[in-house]
Amino acid sequence: MSLTYSDLGWTPFFQNQQDAENALVAYRVSAVHRSTVTGLSPKGTARLTLPPEQITSGFAVGDWVLTDDDLQIVKLLDRHSTLRRNSAASAMGRQLIATNVDTLMITTSCNDDFNVARLERYLALAHQAGCEPVILLTKADTCSDASAYRDQADALLPDLQVLAINAHDPTDIAALLALCPKGKTTALVGSSGVGKTTLANGLTQRSDATAAIRESDARGRHTTTARHLRQMTNGGWLIDTPGMRALPLKGAGDAIEAVYAEFHTLVQHCKFSDCKHEGEPGCAVQAAVEAGDLNEKRFLRWKKLLREDEYNSLSAGEARRKDKHFNKMARPATRGKKRKRR
Repeated sequence: MSLTYSDLGWTPFFQNQQDAENALVAYRVSAVHRSTVTGLSPKGTARLTLPPEQITSGFAVGDWVLTDDDLQIVKLLDRHSTLRRNSAASAMGRQLIATNVDTLMITTSCNDDFNVARLERYLALAHQAGCEPVILLTKADTCSDASAYRDQADALLPDLQVLAINAHDPTDIAALLALCPKGKTTALVGSSGVGKTTLANGLTQRSDATAAIRESDARGRHTTTARHLRQMTNGGWLIDTPGMRALPLKGAGDAIEAVYAEFHTLVQHCKFSDCKHEGEPGCAVQAAVEAGDLNEKRFLRWKKLLREDEYNSLSAGEARRKDKHFNKMARPATRGKKRKRR
């Protein structure tokens, strides 16, 4: 089946970045490899090479690039949305997840995988990236009361779409396809074992292998090990991602504010402009929590994300100095204590 640029997701946003006088060809990145990337265009699929001294970690599935006659990338076009996270191994590293995504489908199961704090992180990720979030509650058919999970997810943001689905039900798959029509792109994120591969198979009519979860804690094994851009049955595009449990945030202040809007609305009423909401007099946020107007557990999660984001946004030198200061402050508490012999 032949594809047009419009089918691939090409819009005036990208057209305006292309010089009409040059002969460069646009490709959409469908896979990133060790030293090359695979691209899609109306001409078909091609393996694209990188300019000298450039590495593939700077490219992501979903990118648009311009190439010369030798299929070498000449220009990476600006992205209208960028999904990225801090590396789980290093708070200072950044990892591209996917780009030019319109809808982020955040998947979690109606079992022990369901975690409100993780969902709030994913919502912050979506806001930071510039994507429209949708929460998918998978395995609803195996749960005695899926509405209890849905109520918790519904309460996280006003007007948030939350769908409890059975990934094997054609009607539910059709509802998901309607969220990402022809030419649009969606990405599936969530932990291993929540059914992302089953969903991806239903949306694309592929038959990638799935794996069972560990029933004791609903943890799954990675069946998706790389990201690919796949066409869905309705002409939309899907980027499936490997399972992610760790999701450190960085530079996400505005996104955290959007997810926890009820707290930020009250911040401006605190007595002190630099209020940390940790016992200062005249703290409007703590007063609302103590009065029962705001959820205390959500308040604690909000503060935790703010501290994490502040720390991850520090430079490497600032982070080392902060750690050194903390260790120095903590050391006196252990001085003078003799270790007991066993």
